[in-house]
Formats: sequence, structure tokens, C-alpha cells
Amino acid sequence: MNVITLVHGRGTHLANLIEGLESSSLVPDGLWIVHMNEPPGAFNSHRFPIHTLQVNEPGGLPLAKARNSVMAIDPAASWVFLDVDCIPAHDLVAEYQDGLERAPDALHMGQVRYLPEGANRSGWDEATLYARGVEHPLAQFREGPGSALPYHLFWSLNFACHGSTFGRIGGFDAGYTGYGGEDTDFAFRARQEGVALLDNPATAFHQYHPTYDPPLNHFKDIVANARRFYSCWGVWPMEGWLRAFQDQGLLRWDDERVEIIQMPSAEQVAQALNPKRLGF
Repeated sequence: MNVITLVHGRGTHLANLIEGLESSSLVPDGLWIVHMNEPPGAFNSHRFPIHTLQVNEPGGLPLAKARNSVMAIDPAASWVFLDVDCIPAHDLVAEYQDGLERAPDALHMGQVRYLPEGANRSGWDEATLYARGVEHPLAQFREGPGSALPYHLFWSLNFACHGSTFGRIGGFDAGYTGYGGEDTDFAFRARQEGVALLDNPATAFHQYHPTYDPPLNHFKDIVANARRFYSCWGVWPMEGWLRAFQDQGLLRWDDERVEIIQMPSAEQVAQALNPKRLGF
């Protein structure tokens, strides 16, 4: 089983992800680090091989293309997709392998606990991460390992599947640019293809980074991706964010269209920065 993570900056977070994998009860076959719009780094592990790729795209981070690169690497393998902000728990890889042995044709989505600022500093241990990590509020809707999850709750921070399942879904849609919407689109296409989305106990700890609420720093991408999603599925994604943008007088939004009235000012973006928010 391979692990893939996407990187742009976040050197400390990546180092902690590698350290977490090195303490895994089940060692991955390899870690693939996909550098987006930056040169590959040099990494080593005493427990598994580390490979690097580079994917470039002017004007934004090529998230879909970076994730889809697994099909060129080894479409016959099983893959854990782990966000660079995540520290994997000791049994994460083993939990995913168990889940894929039971349901090899499904998507398996793990758990995420969100860490406060400073919890990922040198010398961390898993017991402390569990103690300081906070569950995502949507965790209350999960019914336990192996149970089916609603497709609109899928996010790509921490999931696993076989390469053949990823190919059956068609990978991530590279027509989504930057931030927002591509995860739900991927899940909806999984539903369309009859691919089950299952709960898995594989746990990752999301390392702190500054968060905007609402994410005005991604305003243009969110609007463009919402339009693309609506054109595909006939429903609006990210409704909470669109409503927040509308409440600030930035756009008009109804059942059929969203129109930008004005871009957020630098002051509005700065005011949306919420240093106490844990990333969900």
C-alpha cells in the first residue's frame, strides 16, 4: 500500500507526516510526495522509500492533476491519500489495509482530529495528539467502521482506495481550479459509478494553519468551482460559503446562478482571518 501527499510549502507539516509514517504498525510500500508549483525536495526514510514528483500549473495549485498522478505511478496498487497537514496515527495504514481487504472496491474515508497551534512541535507523541485533537463537528453523523457515509460528507484529507477504483471514478476533475468543490464532485461521481463510500477508523491529526472564515482568500476559486459543480450536478455545493459571501454583498445567488457583484477587499479578507479556528 502506497501513500501519496501533495505539497506546496508546509515543510514542517511534511516532516511530521513522514515521522508519523515511520512509526506505523504497518510500513507503507512507499511515500509519493507530489510538489505543486515548486521544485522537488530530497527526503529519506529508514523504513520505506520516498519518491518525489513535480506538477506545475500557472495560476493555481494543480490539486486534481497532482492526485491523479497516481494513475501514472501504479494504477494496480492500493493508495492512501493523506493531506500534507496530517500526521498519521500509528495504525492508519493498517486500518486502511483491513478496510480494503473487506471491501476492495469501495472508497474508505478515515477520521481527522484537528490540532491547536503548537501541538505539532518537535517531541510530539500520539497520546498527546489524541488528547489535544478535536473531532470535526460532522463526525456525529458517522455510524462507525464499515458503515456507509453520505457522499456529500466526503473530503480528501484522509482516504484510501484501490487504483482500479480511482480509475473507475475517473480521478479528480481537473476542471476545478484552486480551492473548493472538487472533493464533493469526486464523491458524486463515485456515487454515479456505484462505488460505496465507507467509514474507516484510520485516524490522522490535522496540523494547525491559519484559517479564513468565510474563506474570502479563495473567493474567486469558490465561485468558479461552484458554477462548475452546478453545471454538472444541478445543485449548489458550498452553500454556507456562498451564503456568507452573499450576506457580505459580494455576490447574487439564487437557484440557478451566482453572479459576482464585487471582489472582496484586502481589508475584508484580513478581517476573515480567524486564528482560533482549527481548520474545519
